[in-house]
Amino acid sequence: MAKNKKALRGRAGRMQGGRGSGRASKGAVRLWGRHAVEAALMNPRRQHRKLWATREGVESLDGELPADFPVEYADVSDLARLVAKDAPHQGLVLECEPLEDLHLSDVLDGDPTRPIVVLDQVTDPHNVGALLRSAAAFDAAAIVTQDRHAPPEGGVIGKSASGALEIVPWVRVVNLSRALEEIAEAGYWRIGLAGEAEATLAEALPTGPVALVLGAEGEGMRHNVTQHCDALARLPISEAMESLNVSNAGAIALYAIATRDLG
Repeated sequence: MAKNKKALRGRAGRMQGGRGSGRASKGAVRLWGRHAVEAALMNPRRQHRKLWATREGVESLDGELPADFPVEYADVSDLARLVAKDAPHQGLVLECEPLEDLHLSDVLDGDPTRPIVVLDQVTDPHNVGALLRSAAAFDAAAIVTQDRHAPPEGGVIGKSASGALEIVPWVRVVNLSRALEEIAEAGYWRIGLAGEAEATLAEALPTGPVALVLGAEGEGMRHNVTQHCDALARLPISEAMESLNVSNAGAIALYAIATRDLG
């Protein structure tokens, strides 16, 4: 971001636009919170429409906005009407264009040592955001979801991802089973995480490329998706606990993949 924050300090105005639901204008995405907004502002692939902010929010950014950036200053209560109820906006609300769609082939042509995370009907945006954050932390190549059974890009995911929405490629496909076939053809070993599996994840991990498949909480992976996995594996958790939240399980599995013995 260009260094000209002083030029922005006098540009206050009345709040305009959608209020109360956190919904963006047609065709746009609304993000909030410092990490999500800052990452979006620094992402060269993201086109921005407008930033609503408190002066303290703008001062908190790591970098300075261009002098001509469309900013409308407001107080905290006004910003609260632009986001989902009780959302922690931290004085920053950004409306921008959605990221351009990616093709699975773009990911499969990349570094095969980085895992791919495949989500089967994980629809909670908090979980998807948390999984994006873990994927960024453990250098995953991408997450892959079915477009009809995943939440849209938006503020809740962006806040939960803490900036990772701008870092980790997100591939949406029409048919998840077909996508898993393409992943296998590219040389990846597809491991589905399932509590009923006999093998532990450590036992199932190969030394080569890995695609980690995670199902929705409760239902788990659908049968056809399970059939397209090369192996099923479980995390060795205590019998005192039936299961883990999908985002927690995903983080542990990605750590195990990152630290596996490749010798």
